[in-house]
Amino acid sequence: MTDFEAKKAILDVGKRMYDRGFVAANDGNISCKVGPNALWTTPTGVSKGFMTQDMLVKVDLDGKVLLGRSKPSSELKMHLRVYKENPELMAVTHAHPPVATAFAIAGIPLDQPILTEAILVLGTIPIAHYATPGTYDVPDSIAPFVNSYNGCLLANHGALTWGKDVYQAFYRLESVEYVANITMYTNNIIGRQNELSCGQIDDLLEIRKNMGITAGGIPPCRVNVTNMQDIVSSQPTGAFQAQAQTQAPAPAPAYRPAPTVGEGANLPGTTSMVYPAGMQPAGCGCTASAMAPAPARPDGRSKEEIIAEVVRRVTQQLK
Repeated sequence: MTDFEAKKAILDVGKRMYDRGFVAANDGNISCKVGPNALWTTPTGVSKGFMTQDMLVKVDLDGKVLLGRSKPSSELKMHLRVYKENPELMAVTHAHPPVATAFAIAGIPLDQPILTEAILVLGTIPIAHYATPGTYDVPDSIAPFVNSYNGCLLANHGALTWGKDVYQAFYRLESVEYVANITMYTNNIIGRQNELSCGQIDDLLEIRKNMGITAGGIPPCRVNVTNMQDIVSSQPTGAFQAQAQTQAPAPAPAYRPAPTVGEGANLPGTTSMVYPAGMQPAGCGCTASAMAPAPARPDGRSKEEIIAEVVRRVTQQLK
């Protein structure tokens, strides 16, 4: 990128980062190389959502200021280390996206094989051990991951991603937070997930290789396939259903499998939908029928009596 393009991209990504809630107050920093020994970076003490071009700082790969009146962030050290470890990388983004940062605090890497897109374009995200922000311990902690991964979490701190330009680095930051959200939902809210098998992951890694993505790590995998069955109903089956059938009889079954494809979906005791003559939906292939009254109940009881009986039985079982 030219100087102008790099500065414009940094301002754009900074605002997106701020609007997405990836940073609060003056958190985070962004950098973009514009030559083999020059890059533009964000200043210290400025919100990423309110930057202007005159605030940005141009430095060399040793951190010496070349242009700009502002002082670069103290965390520029880890950006410079990324570029020195892998000269092909052209941009770095650092932020504190809430869910990903929570995983960094908990010491849980983002490596569960649950999302195909994550394996293809992002890969696994390891955690670099804790280092005091602003010190040289931080660049030392991330150095082992720069050539083999597309980003990492910083223990008790936040997330760091890199790429061929500012936008790719930011997209990877977005993906880190997205994968963290999906992992949180399936692990801690739904409480269940079908992880990809080793064979499925091998296929994805081959696709990733053909896409020209050489980093991302290899996630752990399940030997057995768990996601090759069509699921029509979420109703419980097996032992739980058998237990329900041994309880006191109820007016209707406690659990009823959903109808399979091609079967009618009408509930027991209801009538099929009919349309007045000449008003059936176009192309439905059905014939017109006069609206018919509901059939008489075989036991002669009214609706109110049936409801009262259901309430009585449920109350009795609860007691």
